[in-house]
Amino acid sequence: MKIITKQVTDIEFEDVDPYDHPDYCDAFISEATYKGREMTEKELEELNESHGEFVYEKLMEYLY
Repeated sequence: MKIITKQVTDIEFEDVDPYDHPDYCDAFISEATYKGREMTEKELEELNESHGEFVYEKLMEYLY
């Protein structure tokens, strides 16, 4: 499955623990929209596991 990260929007995170700053290693994308539809659990799993840099970048935008 190939996810085009530029088409991922409306991102929500879970397990964001301020005591885990600056790594936030437990934080993950729990909900998002992809190509105008809600992402499936399988797509979210793929996104979180295979696009760590994107996830971290979006987490920093989400937090700050």
